[in-house]
Amino acid sequence: MRIAAAIVCTLLAATAIAQEPEKKFEITPAVQAQLDVWKKTVAEWAADPKVVAAVEEQNKKGPLEGMDNKKWKALRRRSPEVEAYQTNVAAKQLAEKSKASNGIVSEAFLNAQKGEKVAFLEKTSSYLHAGSPKFDQPFQKLQTWQGKPEFDESSQAYAVQVSVPVLDPKNPKQAIGVLVVGINLTQVASPKPPAPAPAPAK
Repeated sequence: MRIAAAIVCTLLAATAIAQEPEKKFEITPAVQAQLDVWKKTVAEWAADPKVVAAVEEQNKKGPLEGMDNKKWKALRRRSPEVEAYQTNVAAKQLAEKSKASNGIVSEAFLNAQKGEKVAFLEKTSSYLHAGSPKFDQPFQKLQTWQGKPEFDESSQAYAVQVSVPVLDPKNPKQAIGVLVVGINLTQVASPKPPAPAPAPAK
């Protein structure tokens, strides 16, 4: 009977944990202030000549023929179609900028005018983002978009996406694409301390 009672208690405890509401990351005013600074930085990335040129070139070609989100999900991460977006000039530029963020930037992907991909650091879950707020708000209204904090199991960290329009250099009141960047909230809230200064030579 004691064993049965212990099993019941264990099951009840497990059920209680499962039913416990998921903990959420609270964006404090201090964290939001840092996010606002990063939004300006992302806008600067979107204005980079190499990024703009890549979007303009993709807009001339249009989305891959026959490609939709379902087919995109079926592609292997190391397939030629995917790797092409990770090795072009814009992708290398984004990778360089992301590396300089010291872990704050967790992802970055560039979209053309129809929502299709132009470049990214890692394969995205969707090929076409048109119709989603992260694309439509920057592209149609020229407004920066900020998503909700989400927990990333792979990195064991909270992150939030922000997106900005890629503006037409000939007409700054018109968007030609959208840049989406993931910000590591855990890193923003608890930045790594600066490395200690080297000891003076004796």
